[in-house]
Amino acid sequence: MRITLLAFNFSDYTIQLANALSKNGMTVQLIMEDKRIQDYLNSKEKTLKYYIYNQPRLYNIKSIFLIYRLFKQIRSFNPDVIHIQGGYLWFSFVLPLLHIKKHSLVITFHDPKPHLGEKTLVERIVFHFGTRYSDKIIVHGIKLKEIMMKEYGIANQKIQSITIGEHMVAPFKKYEKQDLKEDGNLILFFGRIQKYKGLEYLIKAEPLISKHLPNAKIIIAGGGKKFKIYEKMIVNKESFIIRNNFISFQEGAELFQRASIVVLPYIEASQSGVVVTAYGFKKPVIVTNTGSIPEIVDDNITGLIVPPKNSLALAEAIIKLLKDENLRIRMGENAYKKLKKDMSWDKIAKRTIEVYNTTLSSELQEVVC
Repeated sequence: MRITLLAFNFSDYTIQLANALSKNGMTVQLIMEDKRIQDYLNSKEKTLKYYIYNQPRLYNIKSIFLIYRLFKQIRSFNPDVIHIQGGYLWFSFVLPLLHIKKHSLVITFHDPKPHLGEKTLVERIVFHFGTRYSDKIIVHGIKLKEIMMKEYGIANQKIQSITIGEHMVAPFKKYEKQDLKEDGNLILFFGRIQKYKGLEYLIKAEPLISKHLPNAKIIIAGGGKKFKIYEKMIVNKESFIIRNNFISFQEGAELFQRASIVVLPYIEASQSGVVVTAYGFKKPVIVTNTGSIPEIVDDNITGLIVPPKNSLALAEAIIKLLKDENLRIRMGENAYKKLKKDMSWDKIAKRTIEVYNTTLSSELQEVVC
């Protein structure tokens, strides 16, 4: 089977999927943007064919030429299945043509619904063409599948749920130091700072945490232009370590190793690579019951699940884990086992190939009829 994997975002996820598909006997063409990919290209499968592109600004005339080059690359490879990660406005208008050419078209929507404050006309167009012309849609959770069915009126059988996998683990683990240990009562909030991440609820939980654990520290690590809004909410500045900037894989590895727990106080979400990265470093997580994140967290086994927008429940969960080192270690070990068993790339590749096969079977049935 010949597969074209085309990534408009989530390049890190796509190249690891491409490697896993290659190991499972697929002939894979990988097309992806040239952002932060060198760590992955160094570990790519030898049989993997790839084309790296530079994506211009959305309304730059160069976008039209990019679409032509991408289309030409795909046609020259002549795949059985084209699997797209995410979407790009101008490429959306090419989907009907690919559909006519009888390529099976699979699209993974990592975020079936735009995050809080992100909904735009561009995204609505991308979703319209993607849902209409794809043969199969992949999402990362049952809850997300339900959202796709409700929001876009898509039939149940067209959507497949496949777990997120070891997303964003490998490039961090490359910089892991064997002698670097947990730094005692260190709470990590990691990733770009946006409204849907619910950072304010972690900040509001701090006074209660500090009351019970005066030496606890919260690390906020990630870029975000509007961080001053959150900075004004902080009561005890000495309880926070702020790194409001782009975090490299090397710096991120250090933070995950030093952290006692990783906290995601999101008020809405789809899935999260942060949970999976925490698992890779054997760290328990505290997450909110939103989106499909609870589907990859086993409550009281790999972490704790609390209600969103509830600083008290969040603080109590953090205090519980910080006060019980044995529980943290046990949850961290469970998390790592879950990552390697339930969320392995080999397992995801096999599930993805099953989806490809169903699209090809459907086409064959159409020809016979």
